Amino acid sequence: MFYLKSFGRALLHALKNLLPIVVVVAFFQWVILQQIPDDLGSMAVGLLVVAVGVALFLQGLELSIFPVGKSLSNQFTRRGSITILLGFGFAMGFSAVIAEPALIAVAEQAQSISGGRIQAFTLRVLVALSVGLVVALGIFRTIFGYPLHWFMIAGYVTVVIVTWFAPEEIVGLAYDSGGVTTNVVTVPLIAALGIGLAASIRGRNPLIDGFGLVGLAVMVPMITVQIYGMAVYAGSPPSGELLITDDGDNEAPAGAVAMLLDLAELVRDVLPIILTVIIFQYLVLRRKLSNPRKVAFGFLLVILGLYAFVVGLKMGLFPIGTSMAEQLTARDNLAYIYLFALLIGFATTMAEPALIAIGKQAEEAAAGEINGSVIRFLVAAGVAIGITIGVHRIITGDSIHYYIMGGYVLVILLTALAPGYIVALAFDLGGVTTSEVTVPLVTALGIGLASSIEGRNVLIDGFGLIAFASIFPIVTVMAYAILSQLLSDQRKALQ
Repeated sequence: MFYLKSFGRALLHALKNLLPIVVVVAFFQWVILQQIPDDLGSMAVGLLVVAVGVALFLQGLELSIFPVGKSLSNQFTRRGSITILLGFGFAMGFSAVIAEPALIAVAEQAQSISGGRIQAFTLRVLVALSVGLVVALGIFRTIFGYPLHWFMIAGYVTVVIVTWFAPEEIVGLAYDSGGVTTNVVTVPLIAALGIGLAASIRGRNPLIDGFGLVGLAVMVPMITVQIYGMAVYAGSPPSGELLITDDGDNEAPAGAVAMLLDLAELVRDVLPIILTVIIFQYLVLRRKLSNPRKVAFGFLLVILGLYAFVVGLKMGLFPIGTSMAEQLTARDNLAYIYLFALLIGFATTMAEPALIAIGKQAEEAAAGEINGSVIRFLVAAGVAIGITIGVHRIITGDSIHYYIMGGYVLVILLTALAPGYIVALAFDLGGVTTSEVTVPLVTALGIGLASSIEGRNVLIDGFGLIAFASIFPIVTVMAYAILSQLLSDQRKALQ
């Protein structure tokens, strides 16, 4: 009975997160476009399946990964072994990201559009390795108290340099891969680990030293995926066609066989998390799990939730994004496209659960210096601006290189000017703006626009919207902090 009530709350929570998308899409369909999609029923069922999948997934996390991860973190912190802490940080970062639903969705889209040149599983492993290394690096920084400024400035200077040399087919995908690594699985685990460490080490400030792990987890995959793209596309001229292969001799398995194959793949995806828990719990700490049956049931719910989520994506969110892009492009009125991008960015971000959680944690850590509601508004405004600029880039066909490089040059300058207390939080906020619900919709919108506008390359122009949604919240939050600091200094000078 307890599990049913908990699942009911999680389902209502997932439906609440879907509501802004439904409201914005319904407004455009009935008020502006004045038409109903042919497959509306299938889309509606797909959205419901997504909500059920997310609810099962979150319920599974609450029963298994979250309590076990928190318990392991506390035990390793008490033991005081830096080596074990770093190893645990790497393992948890890797295992959480390899099963991230939004990354799975983006990777599968990239493999389909590139005609298999970009391998979905290879892409996910590279991103997961990057996040694992970055979490270990972030723990190292927290333990020794090194300023985050230098890590971020050096990192994004490297990102800008690598972007200059990377093939244009991979740039948008690389930035999107960084943006989707920190969502429903990773944010709570990584944020709790960083804040817990900072709170337990004498002389550390939870606001300055506890935040920043999420921001680092967004940055490094951008570098590794672009290097992967250099290898994949070395000496290959870009193609302007949609590269989706269809071999008639190899028919896809149908019915129960296909379902079993999909479930087997998801078990493979979640297996790293299970192995991480078992290895560290039984071999490193040499202790038994307090409630193994409950944990096992939680992992089963995680797998079933992921499966329902992927099925719902194909039925609901992907078709909605593609359909809206096609319909808005056909109306030949750019104002509608910009308005849709602005509203969908703002509405979905204001309801983002990871953002609400980080805002509350920031309020507590800052002891009244930061207002969580103001932070949410600033981040939502940044996402809305970012997605709108990203849509403008697709419409005009401009190179993503200059937009992304310009954006991060601005971020680097603001990092050097911003008050120290806001830097780590701002980068973390840039990493929690896109959820497992909004990422598929935004990805489908970008791909749909690129495939509907003549002369656009789907692989080059279709990806990148998530990257813009990650950059501009950092800009808005830091700019607000700088302005607030200037006004405060002026008031003090006048007194």
